[in-house]
Amino acid sequence: MNWITNYVRPRINSMFGRREVPENLWIKCPETGAMVFHTDLEENKWVIPSSGYHMKMPARARLTDLFDNGAYEDLPQPKVAQDPLKFRDSKKYIDRLKENRTKTDQEDTILAGVGTLEGLKLVAVVQEFKFMGGSLGMAAGEAIIQAFQRALTEKCPLVIFPASGGARMQEGILSLMQMPRVTVMIEMMREAGLPYIVVLTNPTTGGVSASYAMLGDLHIAEPGAEIGFAGRRVIEQTIREQLPDGFQTAEYLLEHGMVDMVVKRHDLPETLARLLKIMTGAPATPAKGLLEGPKSQDAIADKTPRKPLEAGEAPAQPH
Repeated sequence: MNWITNYVRPRINSMFGRREVPENLWIKCPETGAMVFHTDLEENKWVIPSSGYHMKMPARARLTDLFDNGAYEDLPQPKVAQDPLKFRDSKKYIDRLKENRTKTDQEDTILAGVGTLEGLKLVAVVQEFKFMGGSLGMAAGEAIIQAFQRALTEKCPLVIFPASGGARMQEGILSLMQMPRVTVMIEMMREAGLPYIVVLTNPTTGGVSASYAMLGDLHIAEPGAEIGFAGRRVIEQTIREQLPDGFQTAEYLLEHGMVDMVVKRHDLPETLARLLKIMTGAPATPAKGLLEGPKSQDAIADKTPRKPLEAGEAPAQPH
């Protein structure tokens, strides 16, 4: 076996070559098990074409999809104290930060930008779940606060896309303090009369769902998103009861009045634009295929020009 392993197999591999296949070339649908080519999934906004299952969408891609022509101004990442508690579990917290920054090409879990949506100026904030589970720490809290400050300065709405497992345990009480800090900014938005809309994505749990994720003027959820504070297993073990099917999903929360609407990802930009224009009093964008301006229905149906009425002549009655 040593001769075959050490000599024959390497010779065969060198003759025919061995192509490395990326691990994420094919994506498996968690709902049906169907395999989807990564490029096809990306082109379909990370929604499985066959089942409609909404996969997690990268933060950068979500901002590009939201703003007109994918153009927006990146808000700067705030500088905060790194590893203030010198926390260490199986590895140092500072090492975890380095790993996640390399993996996501982000400073922390929050990305924010300023741009236009159907011509309406807007500040958008997105949480990247791949960065330590979208956990809320000092850097994330400060980034959200600065985004609110920019919205107040620009006098424009703010839309946030939370995706988080909750507060970041490696920062202890400093992480929990971001919840009331962001809540203060939400109150300032309300005092200024500026809309604040939350788009709940999968998952939105823990301290994030207990604070700014459920304090919006409107709450929109993506289909199938898990939304709640504690996990299903924890709740069942605490109350010693079986929870109903679909508990903590977007559809369940819609049925019980916890969210205002469930909107598919492909329809989100148009839906947000329509809602924000209603809330701000901005002119609505005419629906595609409809004629603009007040026009007679008879004139639309009858394309022939009409002659002016003679003196004393009665107008023609509609059919």
